[in-house]
Amino acid sequence: MKPVYIINGFLDSGKTEFISFTLDQPYFQISGRTLLLLCEEGEIEYDPAILKHSNTVVEVIENEQDLTVERMTALEKKHRPERIIIEYNGMWKFRDLRLPWHWRVEQQITTIDASTFPMYFTNMKSLVSDMIRKSEMIIFNRCDGIEELNVYKRNVKALNQSADIIFEDKNGEIDEIFEEDLPYDLNSDPIVLDEQGYGIWYLDCLDHLERYEGKTVQFVAMVMKPNGFPKEYFVPGRMAMTCCAEDMTFLGYVCVYDKIGLYKEQDWVKVTAVVKREYFADYDGEGPVLHAVSVTKAKQPKEPVISFS
Repeated sequence: MKPVYIINGFLDSGKTEFISFTLDQPYFQISGRTLLLLCEEGEIEYDPAILKHSNTVVEVIENEQDLTVERMTALEKKHRPERIIIEYNGMWKFRDLRLPWHWRVEQQITTIDASTFPMYFTNMKSLVSDMIRKSEMIIFNRCDGIEELNVYKRNVKALNQSADIIFEDKNGEIDEIFEEDLPYDLNSDPIVLDEQGYGIWYLDCLDHLERYEGKTVQFVAMVMKPNGFPKEYFVPGRMAMTCCAEDMTFLGYVCVYDKIGLYKEQDWVKVTAVVKREYFADYDGEGPVLHAVSVTKAKQPKEPVISFS
């Protein structure tokens, strides 16, 4: 299988700088050739010295319809690379990309200019979502002076909960920017989560479980009983719209309650539960496990679907 690295992002988001930097690093050196498929030419050009040093050959793909399996296979035969890097055009539909059967995506990274992110996320959310959803790493650069980075992180986490998110300013990576302005009081007992608060709590728990360990939360949720779950376990959660009506996901953590048999799938309930860090097989490791203090019947919220727009 031929390893492929895909670098996504809109024009001037920092794709070329990232690839150039990576090609020049000792850890990324290989003995064979690298084929770089350049699908968008921005203001920054590749340094011929870096390309020579890294044994990289560049092929420009000017039109989306030209990035076909046949074209990629022909270029592979022409250059016989050991690996392929694709600098993908952010205006092309990523969901339409098809690779030769023997090419394996080793890593996908999205670069984002933080200063223009709100504009793209508002006006081109479908394109942004396609890029982010399968990326293992999201790099926000040009973060100088931007105060909404916590909002940007939530936007991304709603689309891709497992991605590593990196923020960089002119001095390099920003190590810690989140003592977040949460819409609820962490010292409340219980912490009551409203419509907005539930989504933020769910995402914040992914990164900062230590904030919630041993604390009690209360929220209204839908009952889900996944196949194969132990008898006393269920998932209370909410449907969330991350991009459009066709792009929905269920956000919820596993919960232990010995009387959950009283409720059916898709019932609405008010859950009061203690958050603990425990191993659970579906997490493939440790994660938030809720231990219900009480579960009572509740009315469906006026807006049953929460939004991250």
